[in-house]
Amino acid sequence: MRKILLEWLQIIFGLFIFSFGVHLTIFANIGLAPWDCLGMGIASHTPFNYGIIMTLIALVVLGIDILLKEKIGYGTIIDALATGNFVQFFNTINPFPLNTNMFLGIGIMLVGFVFMALGMAVYMKGQQCCGPRDSLLVGLGKRMPKVPIGIVEIMLWAVVLLAGWLLGGPVGIGTVISTFGAGLVMQLVYSVIHFEPRSLHHRGVIEVTKELLRK
Repeated sequence: MRKILLEWLQIIFGLFIFSFGVHLTIFANIGLAPWDCLGMGIASHTPFNYGIIMTLIALVVLGIDILLKEKIGYGTIIDALATGNFVQFFNTINPFPLNTNMFLGIGIMLVGFVFMALGMAVYMKGQQCCGPRDSLLVGLGKRMPKVPIGIVEIMLWAVVLLAGWLLGGPVGIGTVISTFGAGLVMQLVYSVIHFEPRSLHHRGVIEVTKELLRK
């Protein structure tokens, strides 16, 4: 029981760090990230708002994760419940106005990518599965074992960005930087800390629940 609770705390802490990174990319104010671009693009063609669309996208991605035989765990659930609220928390407590300088915004966004990569490493090491989009990244990465995980993310984000752009989603310099820069920063950070997410052995909801019941 204590081990699992500590893993949950680690997952929450990692998502807290990750969410701060996401907040920085928003605060940079130089363009939406690919997944947000896709959400806005779809929302512009439907009666649903952005929040509902992003939830529906998460459910679709979750279905793809299952088809890729990626496990669904408590980490997936915690991610879904906590990350958005953590990002909103940082957006609310930040006393500074949104950045208006493009060059400063690029620097802020790159720092955000570092925090996102570190946060992902921390919460993935809890080995109770990833959030839907991270599970998709890992699942695709497993099918391209010779390709660095950061490059896999660039490929995934490029496809998402293309879909968002074709649907009319807003694209700015920050969108392009996110598509190609986030994966490169992730690869650099993971090389420095010697972290390879494809090597982790995640436990799903059923496995962890059995561990809890055995205590």
